[in-house]
Amino acid sequence: MLCRHRHNKRHGTTTLFAALNTLDGKVIGQCLPRHRHQEFLKFLRKIDRELPKNLELHLILDNYQTHKHPNVQAWLEKHPRFHLHFTPTSSSWLNLIERWFSELTNKAIRRGVFQSVPDLIDAINDYLATYNDDPTPFTWTATANTILEKITRARAALPNTT
Repeated sequence: MLCRHRHNKRHGTTTLFAALNTLDGKVIGQCLPRHRHQEFLKFLRKIDRELPKNLELHLILDNYQTHKHPNVQAWLEKHPRFHLHFTPTSSSWLNLIERWFSELTNKAIRRGVFQSVPDLIDAINDYLATYNDDPTPFTWTATANTILEKITRARAALPNTT
């Protein structure tokens, strides 16, 4: 799974690109200064280097336009083991990496005091290293039927926007 997350602090900003292996819980992460297609391609190349070449990689992403840029599409054509799947708009909860981002925020970012972007990046990288020493896969606790029932109720409650 894959996602990006932006951390805003008074002293600057970094964008964390992260990929969660749903089987073993390990996370590949990389902090970059911006969230453009160039940075996304840099992160895809990192994933490509770090994971065994014989694996098919299915990445779950949001619908951010960066992920669909023509340069990204061209790179993907040359790397057919990568398969991108996009979550519906406003459905980030479907992507388990969001659960990991919540833990990162609660355990390493929220109460931290960072005097600079490098300090923030160091805290993120320290959390990544510690987490990956003993990763735990996330497990869905809701059944598919429960989720579908909630979606049906939400659709019924929302005004028709067509």
